Amino acid sequence: MKRCFLVGAAPTALPVLPKPGDFVIAADGGYRALAAHGIVPDLLLGDFDSLHDIPNNVPIERHPVEKDDTDSALAVRLALKQGCDTFLLDGCLGGQLDHTLANLSLLAYLAEQGATAYALDGDNAVTALHNSTLRFPASAVGRISVFSHSDTASGVTLHGLYYPLHEATLTRQVALGVSNEFTGAPAYVHVAQGTLVIVSKRKNYAFFLDP
Repeated sequence: MKRCFLVGAAPTALPVLPKPGDFVIAADGGYRALAAHGIVPDLLLGDFDSLHDIPNNVPIERHPVEKDDTDSALAVRLALKQGCDTFLLDGCLGGQLDHTLANLSLLAYLAEQGATAYALDGDNAVTALHNSTLRFPASAVGRISVFSHSDTASGVTLHGLYYPLHEATLTRQVALGVSNEFTGAPAYVHVAQGTLVIVSKRKNYAFFLDP
């Protein structure tokens, strides 16, 4: 497992810090959050529309402002080519709404590439699930929301949650999976065909964030 720790320009306090061995990328203004913690990224990438004081102590990959991909998407594609199969995205949600939506799509893209990816948003974390199962321990608490990112997600099963589903079909037009709850029992989310976006408390993903 090779993990990419990507920090974007949206507000973040870095509630989770990179671990030794992580491939750390700052996407443009995300460099500030890393620098505030004394962390030097392995790469600083972007068009630098939000970071104007470019440091000279880190490898830089500069891109034009007029481009097809966001800085975060460019960083993710580069990390995939470097062999990363797990991703932690911080500073990628809660800033500009259009970039937040783009980064949610990026989570779905990573899941469809067979990678595992989580994006942090304060106390919450978001992940995507493609043709697979995500299991939660009995210690998981609070709410969990499940949305279809694909046109339809079929064979959706929610087990161990307050509102169970069995082999259901979710669509992008109806938010049937919003505001479910853990019950104190082991739980899982399964999708047979399609991609789900899943939102829950960050501490419920401790099995990934703090292995």
